[in-house]
Amino acid sequence: MTEVTFYQNADSQCVGFDVKGHAGYAQEGEDIVCAAISALVINAVNSIDAFTQDHFDLKVDENSPDIHLLVEGTPSKECRLLLDSLILGLQRMEDGQYTEFIDIIFEEV
Repeated sequence: MTEVTFYQNADSQCVGFDVKGHAGYAQEGEDIVCAAISALVINAVNSIDAFTQDHFDLKVDENSPDIHLLVEGTPSKECRLLLDSLILGLQRMEDGQYTEFIDIIFEEV
């Protein structure tokens, strides 16, 4: 199961996330759930980098599917929209037919 933890500030704004583990839907390299999660996460990271002025700490484990992103300071309106879009995409997967392969957690930081 892939575990996604979204970090929220005191105003309930998303300021980052951790993604850990393989979904386990199919064998590694053939797992469409992992592929979908990866596409959403990578697109969010690239979009925040390309379309906002926000600075963030990014850690990627090259030997696993783990990725960590934390925005420095208060995220801009554009950054919040992109993070909210990531949340929406992953929640739709969790609420749909892939509920046993993804777990979304919200944590205040």
